[in-house]
Amino acid sequence: MKFTVLTLFPEIPRAFFEASIMAKAVEKGIIAYDLVNIRDFAFDNHKTCDDKPYGGGAGQLMMAEPLGCALDSVKAHKKHVIYVTPSGKPFTQEKAQELSRKDEIVLICGRYEGIDQRIIDSYVDDEISIGDYVMSSGEVAATVVIDAVYRLVDNVITHESLEEESYSGGLLEYPQYTRPAVYRGMEVPDVLTSGNHELIRKWRLKKRLQKTLANRPDLILQARLRGLLTTEAEKMIEELTEQVKLKSLSRKHRNKKK
Repeated sequence: MKFTVLTLFPEIPRAFFEASIMAKAVEKGIIAYDLVNIRDFAFDNHKTCDDKPYGGGAGQLMMAEPLGCALDSVKAHKKHVIYVTPSGKPFTQEKAQELSRKDEIVLICGRYEGIDQRIIDSYVDDEISIGDYVMSSGEVAATVVIDAVYRLVDNVITHESLEEESYSGGLLEYPQYTRPAVYRGMEVPDVLTSGNHELIRKWRLKKRLQKTLANRPDLILQARLRGLLTTEAEKMIEELTEQVKLKSLSRKHRNKKK
């Protein structure tokens, strides 16, 4: 799989491609990348790539001509082009899975107030937002998308490592522990050292459901709609929900006594 990144600051994504698991994937030939400096396609001696927006308003906008030429240089019309922007569709694990099946992805890194709409209309297949907030660096946002996608490509990470992590099966990941067995008086749950794989499986499922209910209850509804929850999981949800209700009633009772 190949990632082509169009940017005004290629040194930012370069550091990511040259480190850790990504560097190993590149070395093995599983992942390839190309960093295209948009300034190389500017028309003036100052390498200008931004200008004031028509209609007024604060800030500068990335110009269509240098960016369009940069896109043409990588034959973007034949590839899947992504523009990372706060006004895009929310980025999800499901989207990452979909993108991981592409042969090549071209990412446009915005800056300033964004890019000329005519570039979006002419080249962009996907407008993606990594969250409900605004960043100054499109490079950082593009790197987030790349990181979520490349790890799903075959042979980058073992299949076992991906099976029960957050969002697989529609749930968040269970708590993890490693040595030492006791840290500052806190012990690893006995079930994890029991050697009983069935008890461990049930404990992990329950903890996944508990964490998802607490942090992302919306995912439980989505998992139900997609038919991802087993009868066992639904029973555990009932038990966990009842426990929460009892704790809430107990707190109210204590507060009345005070």
